[in-house]
Amino acid sequence: MDKFLDKLQMALGPIANKLNSNRYLAAIRDGFFGATSIIIIGSMFLLFANLPITGYSAFMSHLLGKNWADWFNVPYNLSMGLMTIYVIIGMAKSLADYYKIDSIAAITMSFAGFLILTPESVFKTLSYLPATNFSASGLFLGMFATILAVEIVRLVLQRGWKIKMPDGVPENVSTSFEALIPGVFVFVIFDVIRFIFSITDFASAQAFIFKIIQTPLTSIGSSYPATMLVEFLACVLFSFGLHGPNILGGVMQPIWLALTAENAAQVAAGKLPTHVVNYQFDANFVKLGGCGATIGLALAMLFLAKSDQFKALGKLAIGPGIFNINEPLIFGIPIVLNPIMVIPFVLSPLIFVTLAYFAMSSGLVPITNGTNIPWTTPPVIAGFLLSGWKGALFQVVEIAVSFVLYYPFFKVADRQALKAEEEAVALETA
Repeated sequence: MDKFLDKLQMALGPIANKLNSNRYLAAIRDGFFGATSIIIIGSMFLLFANLPITGYSAFMSHLLGKNWADWFNVPYNLSMGLMTIYVIIGMAKSLADYYKIDSIAAITMSFAGFLILTPESVFKTLSYLPATNFSASGLFLGMFATILAVEIVRLVLQRGWKIKMPDGVPENVSTSFEALIPGVFVFVIFDVIRFIFSITDFASAQAFIFKIIQTPLTSIGSSYPATMLVEFLACVLFSFGLHGPNILGGVMQPIWLALTAENAAQVAAGKLPTHVVNYQFDANFVKLGGCGATIGLALAMLFLAKSDQFKALGKLAIGPGIFNINEPLIFGIPIVLNPIMVIPFVLSPLIFVTLAYFAMSSGLVPITNGTNIPWTTPPVIAGFLLSGWKGALFQVVEIAVSFVLYYPFFKVADRQALKAEEEAVALETA
């Protein structure tokens, strides 16, 4: 077993490290991390506009009038509805910091390139940019535009093609003039790209990316088999001490957050959400207690442990576990490189994906409503906020399933720890 684990680690380790250290995936991850607070705040407003409580809508209508939902939908539209803008800012700064170039220039040129490629709409004689272009629909265009714009700025500056001001000129003025020549390259290249797409059947770069890249990726990412594969790889990587969710998050988070945003837009429009798999599905209905769905293991250790080691660890792990943080368990038992505990650690999320996917796709549990609550929201509370009382009840069932899945493996590990403790005491007293 040790030889097999060593070989598996040697095979997966370099791949995981390359994914984790890739500057573009890191920038995407940083972009979404930077936008997280805005997205969560906007989601909270959406939640208050659609609380799953009987009589809530009638009460709010009586209190604030028939257009009461606008009090909450406007902040939602200006936060989650414009998520591409916030992601561009975070991504551009991340890449600028990586290349050690001016972050303001990187952000402004990225946003300018994105606007050049964003198609206009016309109403009579008025041209305008629809807000939907800045929502999840424009997310992938924003990411590609940011990477291209920052790379253009970097390459131009590296070649020394910049206006150098005299030493006495203030630094902020000098920096702004240095961005002029890179900015010209950005505008020209992006305008050429816009023109090329305008003479094709796609008409715009956004339509091309949405149809050829974003739509297929979201379709694959929202499928049951793809979700099973991602959860399996995340747990396998974590079993070797590599943070699987973070490594795969740079790839999957844009796809799953776009699906969350689409669900939110459907709910805001008074429709039922349609995407079973999304960011909340993964964070709140699969990772109960953290990666590996370890909430049941934390409860078993808290109430049923016989060894002093697991009794102490159970008390330490239950607090973070309620908020879906399980590093104390992963590295404290440890689960990492532990052939006994790895089995339920990898198996549990696969079972949870299956249960949650078919429960929601069959209508037994409502599909999550697009509210982007923090991933640290405790189970049952999260289920209620996302899918009403049925979601809360389903998470209670999941906690019980997690307990049953982990219990026999926990007992084996606990007995081993207890035996080791008894032998240590015997040696001390001998």
